[in-house]
Amino acid sequence: MRTIRSLGTWAALVLMACATAWAQPYPSRPVRVIIVFAPGGATDIVGRIVFQKVGEQLGQQFIIDNRPGAGGTLGAAVVAKSPPDGYTLMVYSTTLIANAHMYKKLPYDTMKDFIGLSPVAELIGMLAVHPSMPVRSVKDLITLAKKRPGEISYGTAGVGAFQHLSTSLFANMAGIDIVHVPYKGGGPASVAAAGGEVQMVLTPISEVLPHIKAKRLRPIAVSTDKRTAQFPEIPTIAETVKGYEFSSWMGTFAPAGTPRAIVEKLNAELKKAVADPAVAANLSSQSLIPMHMTLDEFAKEMQVQYERYAKIVKISGARIN
Repeated sequence: MRTIRSLGTWAALVLMACATAWAQPYPSRPVRVIIVFAPGGATDIVGRIVFQKVGEQLGQQFIIDNRPGAGGTLGAAVVAKSPPDGYTLMVYSTTLIANAHMYKKLPYDTMKDFIGLSPVAELIGMLAVHPSMPVRSVKDLITLAKKRPGEISYGTAGVGAFQHLSTSLFANMAGIDIVHVPYKGGGPASVAAAGGEVQMVLTPISEVLPHIKAKRLRPIAVSTDKRTAQFPEIPTIAETVKGYEFSSWMGTFAPAGTPRAIVEKLNAELKKAVADPAVAANLSSQSLIPMHMTLDEFAKEMQVQYERYAKIVKISGARIN
């Protein structure tokens, strides 16, 4: 009888402890934010800026954990397998969706294993070349590439990343043959271009801006269909290659199954963070446009991009078995 009573007491204590834990406001301990690309790239920059502010708002640490490799799929796999309790989050670009069409098999289901919290920044690409390249316009670059097929190389954050798809689309539409050289992130790819390891890069502006200011890279064009406010003197690729347009966003995600209350709280905090004047100014200074969507809006956006990237990946001809 005493044994039964002891077991009953033990069970009651466990239930009380669990109830106390469940009653604690989220977040009650540090939150891990997995950024799927290397430090220094646009994804890393956005994640650090935004989640530092979210941490200040909630009075809790949001610890950045860079997990680069395989176009972000390594980091995404970690998040997909993490407990859906709000203590493991992810920052990823639209490459998350592109990879669903690039890879024959992934260790997760792109559209089912994650909950989109909100996009937090829109990305605009900059086509830049090493100063040793005898080109000063998109037209010059295309002419040179046609004279030297298979000789000009470009750096990327991996197969399926922003740099890869944006450049593959450009090369396809321009009718040129250039060589893909993958790195572990957009930051390393931009450093490689600035150092002359590769001749060009088409990547988010934030990644090449320091190298442009230091004159280690020469800006040629932007990837949107309209010129940017920050670089109004730099033409668009579309001014030479009609119909070209490529932009992206950085999104925040949680594992599928994360409680709705936590997801809604994070969405609200992200909205406050990107609306903060200092955060918005920091992002805008690097041509990263602050962005926010409701949970339902982001779910619809994910579906739209899923269909869009099916077409872009097909044009690029990229495929990973």
